[in-house]
Amino acid sequence: MTDLKQKALSLPLVPGVYIMMDEAGAVLYVGKAKALKNRVCQYFQDMGAINSKTATMMSLVADFDVIVADSEFEALMLESSLIKHHKPRFNIKLKDDKGYPFIRLPSGEDYPRFAIVGKWKEDGARYFGPYGGRFTARNVIAAVSGAFKLPVCGRKFPRDIGRERPCLQHHMGRCMAPCRGDVTPSEYQECIRQAVGVLEGKYLDMASEITRDMEAASEAMMFEKAAALRDRRAAIVGLGQKQKVVSTSMADTDVVGYFAGEAKTCVAVLHFIGGALLDRDTAVLGQALSDDPADMVADYVKQFYYTRISYPRHVLLPCALEDQEAVAQWLSKLAGHPVGLITPRRGDRKKLVDMAASNARELAVSLTTKEERISALLTALQGMLSLDAPPRRIEAFDISHTGGGDTVGAMAVFRDGEPLKGAYRRFAVKTQREADDYHAMGEVVGRRFRRYREGERGFSEGPDLLLIDGGAAHAATAENALRELELSFPVYGMVKDSRHRTRALVASDGREVGLTGIPALFALIGRIQEEAHRFAISFHHERHGKSTLTSRLDAIPGVGKARREALLRSFKTMKAMSQASVEELSQVVPANVASAVREALQKQNGSGGNSPDESKDHWGHCGPRKVGGPHA
Repeated sequence: MTDLKQKALSLPLVPGVYIMMDEAGAVLYVGKAKALKNRVCQYFQDMGAINSKTATMMSLVADFDVIVADSEFEALMLESSLIKHHKPRFNIKLKDDKGYPFIRLPSGEDYPRFAIVGKWKEDGARYFGPYGGRFTARNVIAAVSGAFKLPVCGRKFPRDIGRERPCLQHHMGRCMAPCRGDVTPSEYQECIRQAVGVLEGKYLDMASEITRDMEAASEAMMFEKAAALRDRRAAIVGLGQKQKVVSTSMADTDVVGYFAGEAKTCVAVLHFIGGALLDRDTAVLGQALSDDPADMVADYVKQFYYTRISYPRHVLLPCALEDQEAVAQWLSKLAGHPVGLITPRRGDRKKLVDMAASNARELAVSLTTKEERISALLTALQGMLSLDAPPRRIEAFDISHTGGGDTVGAMAVFRDGEPLKGAYRRFAVKTQREADDYHAMGEVVGRRFRRYREGERGFSEGPDLLLIDGGAAHAATAENALRELELSFPVYGMVKDSRHRTRALVASDGREVGLTGIPALFALIGRIQEEAHRFAISFHHERHGKSTLTSRLDAIPGVGKARREALLRSFKTMKAMSQASVEELSQVVPANVASAVREALQKQNGSGGNSPDESKDHWGHCGPRKVGGPHA
């Protein structure tokens, strides 16, 4: 890697294309640069400063090559052609198995038909599209054929004229029936010409033209023809009204929307022709080195338009591109007319970009499963913390006490983003030190992993990540406990903000990793910390309640360990014991002791009541719990 870095430092500060290759010479990535030296050197900086995707690629790179270009525009064209040729692993791949079909209209035929084809060819035919899928293309043909009563049967004309009677479509008024022989080629071609106008988005022009023909037929007293033209005009107007008309300023405009989800990144392109929304393309973006929306959108736009045969006058973008001027120049050359790239900030055009983004979001959400979301979050966490693998098993530790007394620890476990409650563990801290969370954390972590080393049942599975409630010092304490056992696991503290939410993870050296940039990951880590805290608090309340009750009963003459345990088993809470009569107490202990207990509790509570805190204490089973694992 050092040799490659030196090679990068020797590159010129000129535009060009760089090609990353593996040991076998396979192309991993093709990129464009305004200044080759600056751009390529970025790949050989500190690995901690680049994202996980780039780090993964660089671990495979054995060499790179560059091609110098005269301008950024030439570099852009070269980049597009190289990506199309090599299909590199780390460039964006448009994952859409449906393809982009075209509608084809053959030339040189008297009775041509619209048909769906997968590819455009230089065969003299007219092509429309490409469309978002065959379903969309079929609906377009059906709508246009219905409006102009074009045949949709399998007959071929003029070969089959007069061979059979007209089919049901004609009797239902949906087909002009060239098979009867009274539809001339010129009449048929006129319908095809108007249908082509509709496919080009010229609804209003075609409706006006047909209106003039209808009025002329009516004046000539050709009422049957006028009625047919009237029906055709109504069908065209209805077809146009089904589309979303925006404004004449949206003629021949594409609107690009972008959405980066938890597991999938999607784009949607809305196509406006003649002011009407005629079609939509969507795609799932494959692996790419950059998470920057501008880079992702730029790569998609270049690949998307490179394969098309029709181009808009304007393209509305969700964000400005670094090489926007060069991309606009490139598109204009492909289209044969100026293509403007616009990044609207407000107004109707911005609303259209937001609508396209909503389309992209819906696609991402519909295609993403819960498992994929969790996997993506854990993979993101892996990259942020530089872990060897996604942390499928995460263990979180928390300490709870009251003024340094009754200190307890708790371990909550999450597997694949969900709580694994059967693996939760509780620890009563044995070496109590007043208000010393660090000592308690060291003891709890040490006891947990000492049992791990011994292979004890319930402790034998190790974590992929340890999260400690607290800051860098708490994380360092846990690391020290592991080091004493000659063990090593990734350890991070969980730092909270002013609203008591986990805002970051912190390493023992004080290095912080922010979480707010990925809301779903922010929520997951917060949930893990809250679960560990809840489990620790519940165990602390149980222990504290036991110690409080025990001390109060031990102060009563005649109540030893056996009688104390018997009273607690029978009455469970201090409130129940305080409200019990001497006769009820006598069923558990001797009558003289029952009287002493009754009198003592009334004095302690002041006129026989219960303190607010004590009335909530509950004595339950202190051994292994069905939910939450054993007391360790």
